[in-house]
Amino acid sequence: MTAESLHASARTVLTGWHTPNEADESLRHTMLAFLDASPRGCLREHEPGHITASSLVLTEDAEQVLLTLHPKVGRWIQLGGHCEASDDTVVDAALREATEESGIADLRIDPQLLSAHTHPITCSLGKPTRHLDLRFLVWAPVGAEAVRSAESDDLRWWPVDALPENAERETVDHLVALARLR
Repeated sequence: MTAESLHASARTVLTGWHTPNEADESLRHTMLAFLDASPRGCLREHEPGHITASSLVLTEDAEQVLLTLHPKVGRWIQLGGHCEASDDTVVDAALREATEESGIADLRIDPQLLSAHTHPITCSLGKPTRHLDLRFLVWAPVGAEAVRSAESDDLRWWPVDALPENAERETVDHLVALARLR
């Protein structure tokens, strides 16, 4: 991995993203401009903000979604996190994060960008920053048993139409709807 390979892969997925609406098209251009101005913008060390990679993990029948109870956010959200030195691409980062956080070895990732989002956060740097999150669709075998990692307060499969009350419902519902269009 190099900062350059992550950067190039982020540009590639964003360039190839067929956005569903004007707001996402604007976000796509904003993220591309961020990358143009930030050669190391895929690395956590880039304090003004950095690309992250997350995954909507669905069972192959699209009936169950795997969510983590995030310790900092305090809500049920999709899996994901920072790009690491071992990742050649942002797709690799998303799959690695999903595998590490779920304990499921035989996940399959769709390399086409599902969605993107940006949000302010105080992450592991301990300083306010911005995550520019690239979101991918990951498939798990029906019946796959997830094992909670130390990065999560809890980890569970939920029926896509019966999310817990404290789920990041707008995000998860949006990602599930996009996944069902594929």
